[in-house]
Amino acid sequence: MRRGTRWGVQDAKSLSRLDAIAQAELCARGEVTPDELREAALVRIDALDPLLRSIVTVSRERPRTLGEGPLRGVPFVVKDSTPWPDLRWSMGSRVFRANVARQQTQYGKRLAAAGLVCVGKSATAEFGLLHSTETLLEGVTHNPWDLSRSCGGSSGGSAAAVAAGLVPIAHANDGGGSIRTPASACGVLGFKPSRGRTVPASFGTSDFLDLTSDHCISRSVRDSALFLSITEDRSAGDPVGFVRDPIDRPLRIATWTRTLLADDVEPAVRRAYDDTIALLTELGHRVDGIAPPAIAGPPLADALFVVAGAAVAGVVDVVDRARGTPVQEHELEPFTWSLIEAFEARGAHALPIARNAFAEAARIYRDATREHDVVLTPTLATEIWQVGHLSPVLGREELIRRTARAVGYTPIQNVAGCPAMSVPLHVSERGLPIGMHFAAAAGADALLLRLAYQLEQARPWADRWPRYSIPTI
Repeated sequence: MRRGTRWGVQDAKSLSRLDAIAQAELCARGEVTPDELREAALVRIDALDPLLRSIVTVSRERPRTLGEGPLRGVPFVVKDSTPWPDLRWSMGSRVFRANVARQQTQYGKRLAAAGLVCVGKSATAEFGLLHSTETLLEGVTHNPWDLSRSCGGSSGGSAAAVAAGLVPIAHANDGGGSIRTPASACGVLGFKPSRGRTVPASFGTSDFLDLTSDHCISRSVRDSALFLSITEDRSAGDPVGFVRDPIDRPLRIATWTRTLLADDVEPAVRRAYDDTIALLTELGHRVDGIAPPAIAGPPLADALFVVAGAAVAGVVDVVDRARGTPVQEHELEPFTWSLIEAFEARGAHALPIARNAFAEAARIYRDATREHDVVLTPTLATEIWQVGHLSPVLGREELIRRTARAVGYTPIQNVAGCPAMSVPLHVSERGLPIGMHFAAAAGADALLLRLAYQLEQARPWADRWPRYSIPTI
């Protein structure tokens, strides 16, 4: 490592291949300093992110204090749906383009105490509403595998930044697949914890918060497992701790490919899915094809957008009252306005109906899967779509239809409060990543992580880099 001089791209490239734990170990041994890790990340961001646009605010200041925890000195980014002190907090929306966070969340305090160094805020869909990351405030975040493709969303900036090697790990959150969708799109690991597993990090109505889990996007299972041990709510009982070992017993795995709207998968996804079943069988697991849970897809999808509409309507109301003038049409994206209008047109009974739909869907899902340890499906029904396919300027009905077609597997785990993950097991013939989706019963986070370790050993992905990444430029 170079000492006493400014780092260049080639110097920073050597670190980009290391996961967060490996970078922290270098720092602990004195082979690099926290300042050098931070500067190397900034060099990488400056070199490549003008093309990718994954990071919307760059923090170049040395942290005033540095935690002494297990990730001391490791650079990371925080999704811009979540505040970080003294950095812009726009939530992807023009109404908050000048908003700066002042207070640290309980979740953020855990990350800072672990020694993580925030070098910026990652791009998100406006208020995290869409499974794409292209906003009227920030523009398009591109997929480092193919710049014409979406990076998914809403945590697309975090996924693109990790996939491209800008940072080894990135905060993200998930209210219906917003960690797992971009993880699949960008060929990285995306784990969603069980409801209530971690300390609070997000904002919104209680219905919205019940759906949302905060965690990270990473390149290695051990980074994700350590991140969870740092952020878990230890008062909740039955803590996970730092899961370190692969599963050592056969699992019963239920599987299907039909989405909640009874769509099936594209051929490339089917090939990846079939290969995953063969791998699991080779590893000694029992994979049972079962009928998909008989969840009424349209009512569930409608309920999800009702809750989203209620959440953003609440945000707009707070802004209206705080500044004394109503939020204007040009300050929100067309899709966001359409959700608010649809929610308000429904009246007082909309939320109770949505809650009932959630309760019924969760019951059906649990009943259908209770005899199995794990559930396997694809993460997405299609290869990742082109930029613009889920643009926020499209009409509401068309956007909802396209979203339901592409993202038909991930929302039910949010509704049921279950842990779930997208594992980067495959790349298609067109050179696009295809993630496989695994879920377990609520509270079984450790079991999923142990399965992830086994899959990582059997089908390593650490050296699989996209075309537009630091190790390949």
